[in-house]
Amino acid sequence: VVVGHEGIVNRLAWMQHAYQIDSTDRVLQKTPSGFDVSVWEFFWPLQTGATLVVAKPEGHRDPAYLAKLIQEQAITTVHFVPSMLQAFLAEPTASRATSLRRVVCSGEALPAEAAATFHTRLPGTELHNLYGPTEASVDVTYHHVTADSITSGGVPIGRPVWNTRLYVLDNALRPAPVGVPGELYLAGVQLAHGYTGRPGLTSERFVADPYSSAGERMYRTGDIARWTTNGELEYQGRADD
Repeated sequence: VVVGHEGIVNRLAWMQHAYQIDSTDRVLQKTPSGFDVSVWEFFWPLQTGATLVVAKPEGHRDPAYLAKLIQEQAITTVHFVPSMLQAFLAEPTASRATSLRRVVCSGEALPAEAAATFHTRLPGTELHNLYGPTEASVDVTYHHVTADSITSGGVPIGRPVWNTRLYVLDNALRPAPVGVPGELYLAGVQLAHGYTGRPGLTSERFVADPYSSAGERMYRTGDIARWTTNGELEYQGRADD
């Protein structure tokens, strides 16, 4: 996937505006560099004067090691995919990670049960649920997960980040009404240029945006979502499930 600097810069600038880390923060870099989340783990703290703490290779797979590292290094910001968050919360020493100010989740659907357990085990820490594919510069939506926002249907994926448009469309590319599931399309500055050496796949997934007067493209995610009455998105699964 060919992602331009403009999209990543937008993503990083939005993240700093949203979460405001500073020289008192310590960000844990544990995601292997071949995965898109590693981009903000590396560059966000370096842009803002925060401290970057790098985990040992393969350390991201070890909940006990991570709990110990977070305590010893006074980590304030860390990312987990939801399945690893659940494994981390099951680690007996995870509740001692009291230096954490915020945990960012993305990469998978965040189960309501995991979010509820998080607030029980780490009551003084914020939980943020982000959504987005590599084809749109890592993340395009965000939701602050409070105990009140957790429902039996799951955790919302939220609202768009800066300079990003979200469309929930039916099979005729018409907007789906609030509460009605449709396929999620993404548009805006964070869209990738396409797939290297794969023009057919690029034209299949990056299609003309019928709601743009500037001839822009939108990305067909293959994900099903629906709008809530308060203007947030809920993830409903994959179109090919």
